[in-house]
Amino acid sequence: MSKPTPGTAEWLAQVSEPIVDAAQEIVDPHHHLWRREGYDYVLDDLWADTQTGHNICKTVFVECRAMYRETGPEHLRCVGETEFVAEIAEASKLGDANNAVISAIVSHADLTLGDDVDEVLDAHEAAGNGLFRGIRHAGARDPHPEDLTIPGRALEGLYGRSDFRRGVQCLGARGLTYDTWHYHHQNQAFAQLARDIPDTTMILDHFGTPLGVGVYADKREEIFEKWCEDITELAECPNVVAKLGGLAMPDNGFGWNLRPQPASSDELVAAHERYYLHTIAAFGPERCMFESNFPVDKMSVSYPVLWNALKKMAASFSAAERQAMFYGTADRIYHLDR
Repeated sequence: MSKPTPGTAEWLAQVSEPIVDAAQEIVDPHHHLWRREGYDYVLDDLWADTQTGHNICKTVFVECRAMYRETGPEHLRCVGETEFVAEIAEASKLGDANNAVISAIVSHADLTLGDDVDEVLDAHEAAGNGLFRGIRHAGARDPHPEDLTIPGRALEGLYGRSDFRRGVQCLGARGLTYDTWHYHHQNQAFAQLARDIPDTTMILDHFGTPLGVGVYADKREEIFEKWCEDITELAECPNVVAKLGGLAMPDNGFGWNLRPQPASSDELVAAHERYYLHTIAAFGPERCMFESNFPVDKMSVSYPVLWNALKKMAASFSAAERQAMFYGTADRIYHLDR
């Protein structure tokens, strides 16, 4: 009998757990949607995950360079993704009371357009049906992309470019957020960006992705020590908010995507808790939001098991602090009640 493939429903179903604290309201502030050859993740797929027992009320879509327009000016093709998601978000409002509603869209724009990025932002605003909240132009770049499952494609030194910085400033001037994804060795460059542009709210995705594969595979403790210092420094920037999740990607190097069965919530807690607790201690619950990063993290863990782990890691916090991290911070930062 063949073994189930990691990430598939059959593989994920091997680990089933009772739902922890099923009543806790949750905003999932980071998931993707796409139609790709051989692997769609659209509304029914999202709901198949969010309806597995946790009280997922609202979600935030974050760009993943999917469903771009195939024609028209190159800098505006990214608006196709917003059009695609806005239509799905409208359909999400028509579900029953147990269905999560896609309540905000974080789109992509090339912020190296500088002051000229306004044309793209206007187009996203028009396409977003009232849901457009910000931009992610990821800064992820590593000198060893051949070692990575999901290598970043950012330009060298992106955070220091003057044209890019003007684009980030445009976001703040319009009340839009800036999300980014990068690797652990880029945290200091991001901190400098945040210090230099204090009027733009910036969201650090996935803890700054501490890598654990390739040349980094045997350096976890060394990387963690430096990562802790960088997170503490980042937290000194009041305009930065931290997303807590995305540590189950293959490139983090914990290896669950290579196993015969996915991770359990207790395994996630044992491996990841120190990253979560350090970040919460540095930023405070009011500047932290738990995220799923689905379906990317589905390569290691199922949706209900992931949220079980997050709830177990938050168990020592007060009810008000848990409400902030599971719901309130995301609701406030992304203006989900607008």
